Amino acid sequence: MKTLSIVIPCYNEEETVQKFYDETKQWMEKVPADIEYVFVDDGSRDRTLPILKEMAEQDDDVHYISFSRNFGKEAAILAGFQYAKGDAVVLIDADLQHPPSLIPMMWKHFEDGYDQVIAKRNRAGEKFTRRKLTNVYYKLVNRLVEVEITDGVGDFRLLSRQALDALLSLTEYNRFSKGLFSWIGFHEKMIEYENQVRVEGASKWSFASLLNYGMDGILSFNNKPLRIAIYSGIGITMFGFIYILITLVNYFINGVETPGYFTTISAIILLGGIQLLFLGIIGEYIGRIYYETKRRPQYLVKEKN
Repeated sequence: MKTLSIVIPCYNEEETVQKFYDETKQWMEKVPADIEYVFVDDGSRDRTLPILKEMAEQDDDVHYISFSRNFGKEAAILAGFQYAKGDAVVLIDADLQHPPSLIPMMWKHFEDGYDQVIAKRNRAGEKFTRRKLTNVYYKLVNRLVEVEITDGVGDFRLLSRQALDALLSLTEYNRFSKGLFSWIGFHEKMIEYENQVRVEGASKWSFASLLNYGMDGILSFNNKPLRIAIYSGIGITMFGFIYILITLVNYFINGVETPGYFTTISAIILLGGIQLLFLGIIGEYIGRIYYETKRRPQYLVKEKN
């Protein structure tokens, strides 16, 4: 019989992890496969790890990996994938915003020959401003990156062993899973579900975290920001030459005039801001190269069963 591995990254999920396990186990009775649960404790500071240990003592199918500190969700996803032994793997969050009821359907599509079964949520119930900002972000990302990232598609998906092995062959340190899932390709099937709210607790994603994650998405899969910097530099240089020519012609026609204070200050501020922006973009790329050359592990395991 085939095996299905369920990978669950956890960070301070003491209020939800037991409920998640209980509900998921009920739905797994409808999946004709052996089930293994791979919980990845990403350095939680609450009782998440003790709860996982209790679950593992009661169920031999429950496995846990605990990091030495918080390394981030991308590291937790990678660890879960590396430890999963199944013929297919489902990646799902522990907060029940990803409905476990979809897993039997995912498994059926996997048996039909799909390598990626992707769950896409609608955005019903989200705040208007967040929904609009998200739409703008995805439009911007898809104009910049070399792979297509669909609005509403997150980490919740099933991967065949072939797709998972292809994903694990990508060894970069700075990982952006949404882009990597799209990059590997393979035979895909999309299923949709209603937007879910957390059953307990609060989201671990602050605005700053989402902003940093969004920047990772833009910078991880292309060099277009650097191209934009080049084109902008060319444009500003051409504008500068035109301005010099206009000033020179005006000098010969009208003679010397007192330079405008506002024009000078505006030019300094504008050009200074553009230079700092592009230096920041270049610095981001250099920083990523720096981390890649270090070849540090993405995570360190404190304990596991």
